[in-house]
Amino acid sequence: MGNQQEPEAECTETDLGQSRAHSARMYDYYLGGKTNYAVDRQAAEEVVHAFPAIETVARVNRAYMHRAMRFLAGEGVRQFIDVGTGIPTAPNVHQVVQEVAPDCRVVYVDNDPIVLVYADSLLSGTPQGRTVYVDGDASRPADVLTAVKAEGIVNFDRPIALSLHALLHFVTDAQDPYELVNVFMDALPAGSFLSLTHCTGDFAPDAWQAVADAYARQGTSVRVRSRTEVERFFDGLILEKPGVAVGHRWRPEAASGPSLVSDAQASLYVGVARKP
Repeated sequence: MGNQQEPEAECTETDLGQSRAHSARMYDYYLGGKTNYAVDRQAAEEVVHAFPAIETVARVNRAYMHRAMRFLAGEGVRQFIDVGTGIPTAPNVHQVVQEVAPDCRVVYVDNDPIVLVYADSLLSGTPQGRTVYVDGDASRPADVLTAVKAEGIVNFDRPIALSLHALLHFVTDAQDPYELVNVFMDALPAGSFLSLTHCTGDFAPDAWQAVADAYARQGTSVRVRSRTEVERFFDGLILEKPGVAVGHRWRPEAASGPSLVSDAQASLYVGVARKP
């Protein structure tokens, strides 16, 4: 992840925020992506200095997403809403689930202009399925739901999988993240699922305080939460085994062999739960 050219924007009239670091582009940098700017790389390196395993956290998050989405598609879910999509990184949700069931429908939701610029790569799904991108702010779930319904590709009378991956640690207590999740889940029918990932300071509290401070200097609030606090997001839902777990411990794939990642390096709680 050394020197690299700035990503080209497809629309010069859109403010892509190149003058300030953005969490989605910093995450792209952690994953070794190229859709980020110098300001993002500088901010990301400050976080890496505070917590060198942050790149591992990003990889654990991505690997969990792949396993969780395959699991849900295998359980018969054919409709997915991915809120806080971020910079497209293959394989994306639609590629994962449509490999299991080509007729899956996926709605991506984000409000980062650069995600919109690169959204075409999110829409190349199978002929049998559908994929669409919706410009929406996760902190206003009612508006997001209205926008998703307007697209008409998701039937809210049938089970839907909602994914909130690496999102809620950017929602402060003052923004009431639990109510945010409740608004989303209340709108989904019985048999729907929630898949969630959330950074935690349980294993390295001092390092994660330094991470939060680094993000705060860029104007982004980070609120890591304990296992008990993360479990609360699933209140009223039925957790799938193994319940809330550290990311690399959630249904690890036997073919990948034993994980060399420690809980402290992963620093990420994950879980999938069904709405009864």
